[in-house]
Amino acid sequence: MGKIKRNERIGVMIRILTDRPNHIFNLNEFSELFSVSKPTISEDIVIIKDLMAEFSLGQIETVTGAAGGVKFIPKPNLAEVIPFIEEICNILSEPGRILPGGFVYMSDILYMPNMVKKLGEILAWHFIDTRPDFVITVETKGIPVAMATAEALNCPMVIARRDSKATEGPVVTINYVSASSKRIQTMSLARRAVKEGQRGLIVDDFMKGGGTAKGLCGLLREFNIDVAGIGVVVSTHVPSKKMVDDYKSIIILKEVDEETGEVIMEPASWLYA
Repeated sequence: MGKIKRNERIGVMIRILTDRPNHIFNLNEFSELFSVSKPTISEDIVIIKDLMAEFSLGQIETVTGAAGGVKFIPKPNLAEVIPFIEEICNILSEPGRILPGGFVYMSDILYMPNMVKKLGEILAWHFIDTRPDFVITVETKGIPVAMATAEALNCPMVIARRDSKATEGPVVTINYVSASSKRIQTMSLARRAVKEGQRGLIVDDFMKGGGTAKGLCGLLREFNIDVAGIGVVVSTHVPSKKMVDDYKSIIILKEVDEETGEVIMEPASWLYA
């Protein structure tokens, strides 16, 4: 490899850092990759940090110590978050999205890569200080946003199953009460999926009464795992009292009128803080 110019080196470093959010890269890795000194790499990092800050592309953080280095944190551009969430609210409020039971069709949003990536980054940024060891969700519609959140946090994602699979190996299964249907349901988690003493972040696509989230909390207790937090894309305004108390939703579903087809959604108030 010939001599790499600084602008070329910075471009490659930005790509490497942003491809693995929250992963600590030792400066020696970059020094060896480009055959330059560590002080030169440190100067490059300062330039990258300033660029990220100037254009609100995220945050570069240096980590001191023997295992230190540099990492990229996907900090959402706060000036763009509200317009982005308002756009999603407008899409989800379109006529014809109401499903039986007062639910709203959201699958097209949840499976749109560019949108779900931003939703995951918003949740990750809010919960980053809780330092979860993994993100957990229940199959199936919560999987995309849980995966996006886990990627932004640089931690694994695990899935609680409605029905246990032979390929999961030994599982722990619990019963829980669905807040919306009032029916007893089950969920299972493979014993190999998590370890005792870890911290798990619960992420889901939708919360009405909070029964699923409470079920996940109970499932994690079976593994002696602390709940780092609960984050959902959409929660309903009614009932105001959920089966879990401490949660954050990005969007509030204020009203669904099945007769008129009217849906009212709005960004959660904490996003304006």
